[in-house]
Amino acid sequence: MTIVSATETTATTRRTASSAAPVSDYQTFLNMLTTQLRHQDPLNPMEASDFAVQLATFSGVEQQTKTNQLLASLNTAFGMVSMAQLAGWIGNEARVAAPVWVDDTPVTIAPDPAFGADRAVLVVKDSDGKLVLREEVPIAGGMMQWEGRDASGAALPEGVYSLSLESYSGEKLLETADVEAYGTVIEARGSDAGTLLVLRGGVEVAASRVTGLRATP
Repeated sequence: MTIVSATETTATTRRTASSAAPVSDYQTFLNMLTTQLRHQDPLNPMEASDFAVQLATFSGVEQQTKTNQLLASLNTAFGMVSMAQLAGWIGNEARVAAPVWVDDTPVTIAPDPAFGADRAVLVVKDSDGKLVLREEVPIAGGMMQWEGRDASGAALPEGVYSLSLESYSGEKLLETADVEAYGTVIEARGSDAGTLLVLRGGVEVAASRVTGLRATP
């Protein structure tokens, strides 16, 4: 069963401590004000204008505390909505420039040659960074099915592989860029850096990097 996890406990604790800080400051200010009033000199009491300034400051601190609490609650609500929406992504395929999981199923990739290129080469490396394939692909780009095979045509061992595309003009290398591919989303998880998606094979990507979503074929 697929589980969409909540925001990590450490992040929650950090936000709780942060939101509690203004409340502590507010209480400290209140204690200082009442102590000042209790111990003022009866023969030389606080001027009305000074007291008005103190009250105005007190009111400002109170309003700031309430505002911070409201913003914290809104942030939590927005986070819950985002996670609820991402729950619908589970089991679908996300298009993103990230390593891919290779098994006996073809991988849909979307190489995008650089402008002005007349030749494009798909470069595949295994999880150790070892080159396993260099293969020319159509310069028109667009989506294509990669079978997960090496230069000899043999099926690659099951695992995670990185894909990049080298764009050439003649013999001049114009650009090397990561290749977008579709991977199945198996989990959505909150983190300090934002929402992360976990793709098949354990590949983690930021949800903000996803450029497309489709139902699993």
